[in-house]
Amino acid sequence: MTDSDAPRLAELERGFRRAGVPNFIEEYSARSDVFTRALPVLTLVFLLETLNALDLKYAWWANVLFLLGGAAIALGAFGGLNMMRHVRFLSRPTRVGTGELAIFVVVPSLLPLIFGGQWRSAAVTVLLQLALLALVYLVVGFGLFSIVRWAGARFEQQLRASLVLLVRALPLLLFFALVTFFTTEFWQMFSTVSTDRYATTMVLFAALGTLFLLLQIPSNVAGLEREAGLSVPLTRAQQWNVGLVLFISQALQILFVVLAVWLFFMVFGALMASPAVQLSWMNGVHSVHVLHLPLLGTRTRITAELVRVATGTAALSGLYYAVAMVVDGNYRDEFVTKVTDQMRETFARRGEYLALLGRANQDV
Repeated sequence: MTDSDAPRLAELERGFRRAGVPNFIEEYSARSDVFTRALPVLTLVFLLETLNALDLKYAWWANVLFLLGGAAIALGAFGGLNMMRHVRFLSRPTRVGTGELAIFVVVPSLLPLIFGGQWRSAAVTVLLQLALLALVYLVVGFGLFSIVRWAGARFEQQLRASLVLLVRALPLLLFFALVTFFTTEFWQMFSTVSTDRYATTMVLFAALGTLFLLLQIPSNVAGLEREAGLSVPLTRAQQWNVGLVLFISQALQILFVVLAVWLFFMVFGALMASPAVQLSWMNGVHSVHVLHLPLLGTRTRITAELVRVATGTAALSGLYYAVAMVVDGNYRDEFVTKVTDQMRETFARRGEYLALLGRANQDV
């Protein structure tokens, strides 16, 4: 490898991160590249969670002792791990491995158990720590923010690729939405249910839509590899990374449809469904006025029930559009072709990157 190859390799690796495909970097690992990069955030969270040792049932001086004890346990755990690895007690880890992650999860969870017998708090802390590590791995390990930025910059082109599907799906979608929107049962169902059940239903719609998208990701990634004609096949981690790019690109399209439908029914419902009509649909249950807007020379009322029903209609529409994406073969082919064209430069840089690495290995 020549002296000019090293800067070029570093430039290509930075380009992979900006494009949302950090797994294209060879020897990319969670130990050295993911959790180590997130070490400052994890350290801050770990220090804040020493507050788990506090228990408001006890006097302030007892909580001070608990806090000092929790800090001593946390510091001792990391220091002991450093001593086992024959490094200084307070040295900063150069790599975040299994030991550091185990301490990050276990120690904050043990503190409420040791200093107050709060086993529920301990269990919740374990789940929250694991969820945080999963989020860090998703954001850093797969370049989530970079993927969103990459997909957002190309959103118009990708939406154009799905224009045929949108035109075919829109008439049936609007017909279904309009018929259900102006029914008494629909308003009673969404406006009278408790908030927690309503939120659970919205999450269920989102989960089902996500599941439909995930089911087609493997075939889409395989189609993208065929379209790109890669000389070196993608590894499993790289396929997952590309799959996440495809998933977010399609999720942004569904989000656009959901927001458009929601906005349409918010405006349409505010204009056509007066508070008196809404009251009759809800069996005399008084509506809650959220906002007054001056529209067409009158003060139009936006009610909480209208927001709920419009959101429910938009969520159902998003689920329908996600299903349409899965079952429409023409859309899948057009979408994969469009993403392949957009990622062709990234694939070309991957070929150059692998060639430079191969030359470096030959020199060694």
